[in-house]
Amino acid sequence: MESNNARKRQASKRSNRPQDGRNFLTNLSYLLIGFWAITGGLTTGLNLGIVQQWERQAQVLFFRLRGPVNPPEDIVILEIDQNSLVQGEFYQADPENYPELESIQAWPWQRTAYAQVIKKLLDAGAKSVSVDVIFDLPSSYGAADDQELQQVLQKYQEQIILATSFESFGTEEVQQAQLISPNPIFQADKTLGLVNFPIDLDGRIYELANDYDQQVIQSSGLTGVEIPSFAEATLRAAKLNSPPSPGKDIFFYGPPGTFKQVSFWHVLDPTNWEVHQRDQTFKDKIVLIGATASSLQDLKRTPFSDILPGIELHANAIATLIEGRAIAPALPNTPLRGFLVFLGIAGTGALLSNWLKKPVIPLLGALGIAVAWGGVSYLSFTYGGLILPTAVPIIAIALTGISCLATGAIKEQLEKLRLYRTLGRYVAAPIVNEILTQHADDFQALLKGRKLKATILFSDIRGFTTLSLKLEPEELVEQLNAYLNAMVEAILAEGGTLDKFIGDAVMAEFGSPISHGEKNDAMRAIQAALRMRRALVELQQQWQKEGQELFFNGIGLNFGELIAGDIGSYRRREYAVIGDAVNVASRVEGLTGKLGTDILITESLYQLVQDEIEVVPMGEYQLKGRQENLVQLYSLIGLKGEEPTLYHQVQSSLRDYLGIQHKG
Repeated sequence: MESNNARKRQASKRSNRPQDGRNFLTNLSYLLIGFWAITGGLTTGLNLGIVQQWERQAQVLFFRLRGPVNPPEDIVILEIDQNSLVQGEFYQADPENYPELESIQAWPWQRTAYAQVIKKLLDAGAKSVSVDVIFDLPSSYGAADDQELQQVLQKYQEQIILATSFESFGTEEVQQAQLISPNPIFQADKTLGLVNFPIDLDGRIYELANDYDQQVIQSSGLTGVEIPSFAEATLRAAKLNSPPSPGKDIFFYGPPGTFKQVSFWHVLDPTNWEVHQRDQTFKDKIVLIGATASSLQDLKRTPFSDILPGIELHANAIATLIEGRAIAPALPNTPLRGFLVFLGIAGTGALLSNWLKKPVIPLLGALGIAVAWGGVSYLSFTYGGLILPTAVPIIAIALTGISCLATGAIKEQLEKLRLYRTLGRYVAAPIVNEILTQHADDFQALLKGRKLKATILFSDIRGFTTLSLKLEPEELVEQLNAYLNAMVEAILAEGGTLDKFIGDAVMAEFGSPISHGEKNDAMRAIQAALRMRRALVELQQQWQKEGQELFFNGIGLNFGELIAGDIGSYRRREYAVIGDAVNVASRVEGLTGKLGTDILITESLYQLVQDEIEVVPMGEYQLKGRQENLVQLYSLIGLKGEEPTLYHQVQSSLRDYLGIQHKG
């Protein structure tokens, strides 16, 4: 008893190996979903450096997808552009006609130029003037030049901001810092602003300098020094208050040239200045003076542009503060952010896991969810000024979809291999390939029990028992194998499914496991039977030459409803069909000997193909084991239009053969 149970367990293990492989892949897909969810949540919650870089790249993409937006109109940049730098050449060529350009005849310009421009701007009604130029050394044009600027600063000191910068120097091992400030004669309370910005890992500037400046000052060892950022100092000088905002990131309005810009030399030139006076270009405006000429190398990397003049960076920062549009994390708490990312990825994985049987769907679903996540993040960023975790969730969701695709595809291949092994013994290779390609979505259902309509073919050797008594076992097996090979080839050539051998009998069906249409299936069965007739005649001719015993067969065909599926015990299973239609086909085949014909078909089959074939009505017969209706039978001559010579030859030979058998 124990040994029997052990054998059963071993057989069960062998039969379950494909199932075990599929279960392993299903479990593996769940593990991978969990892995990506946990990894995404942890990396987001820990705020790792690489995660920060990925999220920053998402911001870069969002800014560039959004495109430029209109900046506040109360900010004007007075740019030290290339056009202003070359104006001095006109003065040098003709000093008498261009006396107003004397102060900008060579770079660096005279401090007098800045003094004249600042005075004109403020007298024209500008709210404030902020100069992104550090006057840290005495003027090369003499003390009188410095004095000109110092007098203007004293007169308008509450409306003017000068730049100061914090610079690092030294080696990689030892870093020192120094505050580069304007010449002491220019300094006064509340006239300085730090122009430094925090630079991110990718070399771009994303954040406002509000808190960064104080951190830099404290880290340098300077005490008792409080210098606001250039943007904050500018707002103070303009007597503006920025709305409170939890954000720290600059809202970039666009690429270079987004803000209104006027060339520096226009203020010095009487003609151009008159135009600006008439247009009130600077009235009630915050004016920023700084370099935009590439030769002056004050260029920064930002999300919106890889090259943005520093003065335009300040304009973006000031506009961000004025409008209260600083960009903030939607979830400031990083552990909570990580947990929500975990839930999002895990939820996506749980949703996708319902479609593991169709591996392409999880991938497409993952891509769709990733795009949707990115879309929500983009809308949140663009219209809400809130940064949602984007890069990590999208990558993790995509990897989840790829994992489901990979495991699902392998699982599908295992299923196809199982189907191929199951059907390959009964169905021609082209039919199996058709099942695996055209019916890829439901190939597993083909092995499950299902009702269908098909044509069943039964074939048996007439007088096989008598034949087996005449021949030696080796001769019998050799001749029987030759016969069965020919019959099977005829069946498979017409796309039939070889169901089983029952001794010398052959059973096949057309329309299972896949159907090409009831009539098409029926005609395939008819043509297979005719092939079998021709094949047996050829074998008989060969056997006659070799002096071997001759025999005939009978073929019965019926069309009807049956049940198909992978049937058997845990030790052995095979694809088979069962049902009354099968029994009818078997009984009809049994009548071929009695009626003296080689191929009989039923009324149900004849109704499908009557316009394609020639038959001889054989009358109605009561089938063995069936007490109900009589069955109308037909002897199959051949296809319409074919010569009936072979049919008559076979029927004559068969009747002679059966007569010999009856006499014996």
